Amino acid sequence: MNKVYACIDGLANTPAVIDWAVWSAQALCVPLALLHVLERPPERAVFVDYSGALGLGAQDSLLYELSELDEQQARLAQEAGRRLLLQAQARATAAGLTEPDGRLAGQMRHGDLADTALELEPDARLFVLGMHSRGERSANTRLDHHVESLIRTVQRPVLVVPGETFTAPERVVIAFDGSPTARHLVAKVASSPLLVGLPLLVAMAGTETPLAREQLAEAQRTLELGGFQVSTLLVEGEPEQVLPPLLTTAPGAALLVMGAYGHSRIRQFIVGSTTTLLLRSSQVPVLILR
Repeated sequence: MNKVYACIDGLANTPAVIDWAVWSAQALCVPLALLHVLERPPERAVFVDYSGALGLGAQDSLLYELSELDEQQARLAQEAGRRLLLQAQARATAAGLTEPDGRLAGQMRHGDLADTALELEPDARLFVLGMHSRGERSANTRLDHHVESLIRTVQRPVLVVPGETFTAPERVVIAFDGSPTARHLVAKVASSPLLVGLPLLVAMAGTETPLAREQLAEAQRTLELGGFQVSTLLVEGEPEQVLPPLLTTAPGAALLVMGAYGHSRIRQFIVGSTTTLLLRSSQVPVLILR
């Protein structure tokens, strides 16, 4: 686990993804690798002329032209990917990233992003990728399928970038529910150099109970032992409703940290998932920990 992988696609927030990946690699003191995946185009349906109006020779000619067009599009995609990686390398270098051998690794792969990430997972410390949506973000926004697929597939942390600009985080909000997964998340944050020096708010959405307060106090102790400045908050309501305002109304650029999907796929299909709902509505980058 010794690389930060920046998953870039050339869309509008690619520069922000690169900048966040550079920031992460510098904080973790690990190399940065740029990854661009060329997804396979959908298979073309074989054209069959049932009317008899198009002869066999004409059909063969059309299939040949379609094949030539596919090859041309593949060559253009390869060239566009090569240029994208070169531009990304230049941006990362300009942002101050230096590698021991003076080179910045860039990879262009064919296939599916999640499958590629799974292949690279043994050598990954963190995956960084952009999240694309149209219009104003809300809990009803459809989650980018690349984001959901990657988070469900890999066991490494994933940093999801929703915006088109990079601002170094000044504070961190940890979504906490007292579960074993949440306590494991807190322990990972406490032992990682990624967020060192940033003030942490451990926020719990739920009912005021002695147990909830004790769970928050335990999380605070764990993080303070890791050297962090920590505050806690218990607020009534559902996480997807009460946590987003904590990220945007308080001063200072925020980063949200939360755990990955904790329910079965069937249960998530029926009732949804807090992870999905918060990702849909978040205006700030989200760090997902397993």
